[in-house]
Amino acid sequence: MKTPQIRAALAAFLCTLATACSLFQAKHTEPPPPPPPPPAPVVPEPVATQQFEVAPDEDVVGVVQIVKSSKEDTLTDIARRFNVGYEEILRANPKVDPWLPGADRAIVVPTQFIIPNAPRTGVVINIAAMRLFYFPPHKSGEPQTVITHPIGIGKVGWATPEGVTKIVRRQADPTWRVPVSVIKEHRENGEELEKVIGPGPDNPLGKFAFYLQWPSYLIHGTNKPAGVGLRSSHGCIRLFPEDIAQLYDMVPVGTQVRVVNQPFVFGWHDGQLYMQAFDVLEDDTRDWKKAPKKLLSKALATNIQKQLKAHDEQVNWDEVSTLSHDPRGVPVPISLADGSLDKVLASVSTVQNRVPDGSTWDGKSDLPMDEATFHQMISEIEPGSKGGAPANSNSAAPANPPPASGASPTSSTTTSPPTPPPTTGAPTGTTSTGTAAAKPRPAGPPATTAAGSQSKSAN
Repeated sequence: MKTPQIRAALAAFLCTLATACSLFQAKHTEPPPPPPPPPAPVVPEPVATQQFEVAPDEDVVGVVQIVKSSKEDTLTDIARRFNVGYEEILRANPKVDPWLPGADRAIVVPTQFIIPNAPRTGVVINIAAMRLFYFPPHKSGEPQTVITHPIGIGKVGWATPEGVTKIVRRQADPTWRVPVSVIKEHRENGEELEKVIGPGPDNPLGKFAFYLQWPSYLIHGTNKPAGVGLRSSHGCIRLFPEDIAQLYDMVPVGTQVRVVNQPFVFGWHDGQLYMQAFDVLEDDTRDWKKAPKKLLSKALATNIQKQLKAHDEQVNWDEVSTLSHDPRGVPVPISLADGSLDKVLASVSTVQNRVPDGSTWDGKSDLPMDEATFHQMISEIEPGSKGGAPANSNSAAPANPPPASGASPTSSTTTSPPTPPPTTGAPTGTTSTGTAAAKPRPAGPPATTAAGSQSKSAN
């Protein structure tokens, strides 16, 4: 073979060898990295819990929400975040330890409300729900709105009265003139109280107060936010500091205030009749145990009964019985044959565990207290108390009452109820269910109602 031919063959061989090596090397390169995992699903933002438009022919506002608790959360933390009261959050989560719910625990936030059976004007308070509803004036053709907040109410023996009154005065930075009975009690316990407590952190009235036509009864803030959502006062209505501040800027003198006691509330939503059940207050004189169906039938407003008949709908009394025996404070459809609380909760969205946009609270001020501090506060107010009490004695035999149901810590104004003269102008009418309304027991020495006067009410 000639030299050129040898050279050509050698070159071809080398090219073939280089190609083979290249292929061999390609086969042994590292595999490409796996694709990145899909992004985690975006948790929806929480829904506003305080102000709502009320649609025509609708009685239900808001939505139930579920959040996942953090390792540091307590139920009181979540309640404050979503502007619900202590009893409300416990009632909705009866199997959850209120102080140690645990990380990543699903917590039901009861932020859907059936508007009480009452005229939608001014302030409406349902003491059984421990919730206030304010209906700002609205023009014809414009949607009606409602603002709602949790409240603390009168403890047993100092019940918040039922009936109709009005706001006669507003006061920023109110002064509290301490009743003699309160001074005496504290003196017996080794504590000397000032006769007059001015504005500041020690004032049980908080920063803002509405004085009512009922002497000695106020709607006010508090220096102990942990008492909101509990039977914690001498008959006054107390709100979170941020909530009373909002109302103070909106509610004028002369506004009507209607107080009702409706442990079982009914209303229409999306063409179905719903029921929202709360614990019956311990001093509710209606016998819900012996005649629940009769009393519940009375609680159905006449217009609701007419609508049921017009739509050929029937009340699922089995579900009504279930809800009344184990109240959870979550609206449940009762005109559906298969409606149930479990189905309602199964459809609820899980949202971000944060303060909803538009809330009155900034998420930082007056942070909720821990369990030890809570019980210390209760024991200081009511010696011997541990912050809990048996289930409400008049409730319709709840099977599994929530923890601390009916607890009644009080403010630093605790004392045995005096027996003063009858309160002038106190309501003695009937509740929306047709039963006699309790006559208000004065919460302290009689207070004048003239604008500009200084109330001497006990908190």
